Amino acid sequence: MTESSYLHETRVAYDTVAADYAELLRDELDGKPLDRAMLAAFAELVREAGEVADLGCGPGRVTAHLRALGVDAFGVDLSPEMISVARRSHPGVRFEVGSMTALDLADEAVGGAVLWYSTVHTPPELLPKVFAEAHRVLAPGGHLLIAFKVGDQRRHLSRGYGHELSLDVYWNPPEQIAELLGKAGLVVDARLIREPDASERPRSGQQGFFLAYKPGRD
Repeated sequence: MTESSYLHETRVAYDTVAADYAELLRDELDGKPLDRAMLAAFAELVREAGEVADLGCGPGRVTAHLRALGVDAFGVDLSPEMISVARRSHPGVRFEVGSMTALDLADEAVGGAVLWYSTVHTPPELLPKVFAEAHRVLAPGGHLLIAFKVGDQRRHLSRGYGHELSLDVYWNPPEQIAELLGKAGLVVDARLIREPDASERPRSGQQGFFLAYKPGRD
């Protein structure tokens, strides 16, 4: 799949489901203590680092969670409808329409970046471009948190969140994600692989969470 077709497919799908997606997942973190623990560890690392970009923020629930943890977080998402929902749900928080493959951010502009399941629709061959952009916008010493589906498969969705849609979902091996992050210049320093919980079985499988950082200047 080309970059333009994947971006178009993803934008159309999430524009379609934005309101229902936000409602269905609004309280999802409440029942996921390990996920919250990784967000809390990330928050501790970046709390004094300046602005933090939640890339692929959707309706802004993780952005808002990070702000509640004392992080100066803002959100970027491909879907204008998702951004509209985020702005309504979290007034006063900065949300912008944008693509993870070509961010409208200056080099070394942020002290942290989050990819919270936002690469699950990215074809594996385009992941290096996403990770290179994350590296570009991170300040030296800045931290990255990525959450992803663990496995090695692609599934096409024709329906989701109560709507007809067309969307590919990718599961990626942890060693592949670690290798690609390393090639982008990011150092992985913590990994969590957890089993699926009751809300995720049997379709989702294991879930992966990596903390990485951009080395500082010598």
